[in-house]
Amino acid sequence: MPKLKTHSGAKKRFNLTKSGKVKRAKAFKRHILTKKDTKRLRGLRGTAYADKTNAATVREMIPYK
Repeated sequence: MPKLKTHSGAKKRFNLTKSGKVKRAKAFKRHILTKKDTKRLRGLRGTAYADKTNAATVREMIPYK
């Protein structure tokens, strides 16, 4: 079987945990941060896991991670 190409955007955004979950960063923490509440920004700091409905698709995009 031929080698698969990794999706460039996906490899920058997602990681796989040892248990196979797809780890991702939280959205809405890039710009216009002064408008957003400090409490809200603190919550956006941590990592999250991709929803199970999207996880399989992401795993296909990052086959060698």
